[in-house]
Amino acid sequence: MPELSRRRALTATAALATAAGAGALVQTLHAPAASASGQSRPSEHTGHQEHDRHSPAPFDEVYKGRRIQGRPASGGAHQHHGGGYAVFVDDVELHVMRNADGSWISVVSHYDPVPTPRAAARAAVDELQGAALLPFPAN
Repeated sequence: MPELSRRRALTATAALATAAGAGALVQTLHAPAASASGQSRPSEHTGHQEHDRHSPAPFDEVYKGRRIQGRPASGGAHQHHGGGYAVFVDDVELHVMRNADGSWISVVSHYDPVPTPRAAARAAVDELQGAALLPFPAN
């Protein structure tokens, strides 16, 4: 029987940790969703309907003298990154992306995830400090 080398021990440990993490993820995905009242409700897994249910609400406001807007995207090159949601600062599109954990980042503040597109727009306004947002070129 071969000796247990450090490489084999680390490989086995990594495989076990991956399997444990995958099992926890499966349990989380199959758990019933809880409503705001604390009551569990059945989840509706019906493709795009599930995606639309978690789509952020549209917004249109003035923040620190800048007009920020967010709404469901009607199309475009980057729709798959933003989860079908478009954000604008002074009528210039702010490229946003929804992360796997549900947080949002923008091209302006991509190292600081925020919970909503509205928060991403506000963070961009804060980061711009009065400078104009330039259009993000599409590939």
